[in-house]
Amino acid sequence: MLIDNHNRKINYLRLAVTDRCNLRCNYCMPSEGIDFAQKNHLFTIAELCRLSEIMVEQGIDKIRITGGEPFVRKDLMVLLRKLAQLDGLEDISITTNATLIGPYIKELKSLGILNINVSLDAVDKETFEKVTRRDQYDTVYNNLTKLIAEGFNVRINFIALEGQNTQDIIPILKLMKHYPVSVRFLEEMPFNGGTKAFNTIAWDYKKILAHIETEFPDITKLESPKTSTSINYQIKGHKSTFGLIPSFSRTFCGSCNRLRISATGDVITCLYGKPRMNLRDVMRGENAEERIKEHILKAIGSRSKTGFEEQEKYAGIFQNSMTSIGG
Repeated sequence: MLIDNHNRKINYLRLAVTDRCNLRCNYCMPSEGIDFAQKNHLFTIAELCRLSEIMVEQGIDKIRITGGEPFVRKDLMVLLRKLAQLDGLEDISITTNATLIGPYIKELKSLGILNINVSLDAVDKETFEKVTRRDQYDTVYNNLTKLIAEGFNVRINFIALEGQNTQDIIPILKLMKHYPVSVRFLEEMPFNGGTKAFNTIAWDYKKILAHIETEFPDITKLESPKTSTSINYQIKGHKSTFGLIPSFSRTFCGSCNRLRISATGDVITCLYGKPRMNLRDVMRGENAEERIKEHILKAIGSRSKTGFEEQEKYAGIFQNSMTSIGG
């Protein structure tokens, strides 16, 4: 079992398999992209399989596969098949933009990998294309509906962007009214590859809720797990639920149970700080398993209590792009 220096159990790993993405969302990176890692700087699939085994042995029982866009990796299913066989791993989840997942839906279901987060920041096609800088709305929406129809546990991640997509908050709730999905509204974070820096946001979780209540006044707050990053609600008459994720306000830090490992091996204990260490070369050296365990214990043994505390330690972290840090 992994316990950090604030007596928090760490049982959730967000594992990035690539820093590449086929979209160019303007809150994540510049239109020209970023300097993506060279192939030999990324973990191989075999290394990701071994790393996952080691982490599960240490007490990780939930792994979320992230990127970039995970399905950019042609060999991703090799890793997912391995994860599905790991004893002790209770939850395998994927975060995706749903552009490339279509051909894999049937196999994912057969493997029991049913928890899928889909990034969808607009239900208006023109708005979607402005935010993502790509013409992929129809593909995303079609794959989203396939996932719902096949019985996946779908959560839609919608980042509230001032002056861009907030007019779609109410429409997406109306669109998903009859489906057993969770629509989660996230505060914008400043990890956009340096396209703009900011210290405040207009659309925080309180404003998002107030906006929703103008259209849907009959809302019930739901019970959420202690480690949940979202504050969850249900609108009367809706089969769907919705959640608010204070990713910039950081109200959930006190119960954080997660660890991130980037596609290049960086161990990240908080998005608002710098990587603690890198495991790529350790994985490729001698006594890899024991040394990785030692490095992980060291990393979680010096975590900040909150994202605000972590941010105070470092300058320049807002030059990062979410795609490079497993966002």
